[in-house]
Amino acid sequence: MAHLAVQGGTPVMDKYPEKMFHWPIVNDEMRKAMLDVLEDGNMSGLNITKQFETEFAAWQQRKYALAHNTGTNALNAAMFAVGLGPGDEMICTSVTYWASCTGALTLGATVVFCDIDPKTLQMDPDSVEAHITPRTKAIMVVHYMAHPVDMDRIMAIAKKHHLIVIEDVSHAQGGHYKGKLLGTFGEVAAMSIMTGKSFAVGEGGMLVTDDYEIYRRAIRFGHYARIGDVYSPEEYKETFTVPWGGVKNRMHQCSSAVGRIQLRKYDAEKAEIDKAMKYFWKKLEGVNGISIIYPKDEGSDKAGWYATRFLYEPEAFHGISNATFAKALNAEVAGHGFSVGGNYPLHKSSVLPKGIDVKALTGELPVAAQINTKILGEPWFKHYEPEIIDKYVEAVLKVIEYHEELLAVNDTQKVSGGIGLSPSR
Repeated sequence: MAHLAVQGGTPVMDKYPEKMFHWPIVNDEMRKAMLDVLEDGNMSGLNITKQFETEFAAWQQRKYALAHNTGTNALNAAMFAVGLGPGDEMICTSVTYWASCTGALTLGATVVFCDIDPKTLQMDPDSVEAHITPRTKAIMVVHYMAHPVDMDRIMAIAKKHHLIVIEDVSHAQGGHYKGKLLGTFGEVAAMSIMTGKSFAVGEGGMLVTDDYEIYRRAIRFGHYARIGDVYSPEEYKETFTVPWGGVKNRMHQCSSAVGRIQLRKYDAEKAEIDKAMKYFWKKLEGVNGISIIYPKDEGSDKAGWYATRFLYEPEAFHGISNATFAKALNAEVAGHGFSVGGNYPLHKSSVLPKGIDVKALTGELPVAAQINTKILGEPWFKHYEPEIIDKYVEAVLKVIEYHEELLAVNDTQKVSGGIGLSPSR
């Protein structure tokens, strides 16, 4: 008789605990804030957005914050604001959501992908340095899946080669590296704050910097109604208020209103997520074949644990694929909680324009090419409720104990990425 639910056995859970995973957590303050915007007909205004920016900049420990309608546009503006353009190269990790780098292409620059560290999923500093050429102008640092990049190494490399550092903090708002807030290392940082992120306002993005000229250029790129706030009439008289990017990046004020409330409660919410996730992994500490991905440096953390993954060793389970393992796990917990792989490695995709020799620019990037066969997505608990979390722990231990039942149905097809949750901007 089969033990595993995927083979006909009795599952650990037969009802999905939706409350544990529902996000964002909406309160009456958020509802009222949005309703006030709607009733005032103030959706396209700027007053609430500017208040949100001031408060966000203080929370982010930066001088300036500029709200955008999407994280993608915030990242594009950051690239433009540091002067990235034709003839320049920007180094970016291959394993990330496409918006981390595609803005460089629209500016006429070239993206050069680097490999990742197999234990952290973050850009490998040695690979970054190996991909620097005389045309390299910037490094796009992506704190992927809530885990901080090795910023000591990256900043040393940037200083040595006189490179600009842009941080993509879309997965790690409020996170730290050795006690310092992510988004405060580079010349500029940008992030998505859309509905699915740990800091969620709806659809939106934020750019932060201490450099007034970067802030001005970001406004000039896509905020036509605000150009006069930072440029004198003499500076913009020839083009008046036509944005240099030819785009409009203004944030909807419903998102701004929600964002102001989120700032008041986010730190408490991410603290509860952190407590729940650490409880889950404490129960699985030392289990053979799987392991947590978490920063080892004192003062470093994973903040809201957005879209995080753990390492899976197929060889510890007779070669059973992570896809088959995840299917068995989900069968035990009412079909939800675990996912396969991460983002598709961009150096293997068609993201770069035709005619560009990606292999010549990047090389093979062996870790990035294979990592999606060796990682699984863990349940993203929003509340600390041990009795429910224990069920997920039980499911993991059960599948491990009876994993040989999966040999008959093992799907050995290689996982190339893009399966399960695809973190977006």
